[in-house]
Amino acid sequence: MPILRVFRTAVAVIGVLAVAPPMHAQPAASDEREVLAVTQKLFDAMVACDEVTIRAITVPEGRLYRQTVGADVPARSVTLDEFATSFGKCGRKMLERMWQPQVRVHKGIATVWTPYDFWLDGTFSHCGIDSFELMKTPRGWVLTGGSYTVEREGCVPSPLGPPSASAGAR
Repeated sequence: MPILRVFRTAVAVIGVLAVAPPMHAQPAASDEREVLAVTQKLFDAMVACDEVTIRAITVPEGRLYRQTVGADVPARSVTLDEFATSFGKCGRKMLERMWQPQVRVHKGIATVWTPYDFWLDGTFSHCGIDSFELMKTPRGWVLTGGSYTVEREGCVPSPLGPPSASAGAR
């Protein structure tokens, strides 16, 4: 009967392993905070038309994809290098705000999914969803790409309320 005992033990061990929660390391809260800080730093650099900062927190070969909702236009994309260059010659006040971001981090990669609103020269322009990808590098978390929607209709008011008169000022 020793074979039967070994079999029962094996079945018991397999049963315990089958119902045990997976032993994955949870991302450090500090990683989540750092990922959000880089995302906010991008928005702040856009307000300031700060090409240097945008370059410091992105990889030049990454891409941003824009999907305009309700318009009969194909999605557009730019490299993060082209995106950064466009902020070297800003002429308008921009403000992009996010709320309720969802952050996922796993072993040096991360995503941020968040609703946003966008204001141009103090006037509401559009809303949408930002979906950013980031990677942890020796210089810290950097944006490697992303996609976003541009929605001009059906935008729910931001829980942040209207921006202050000085928001988006350079």
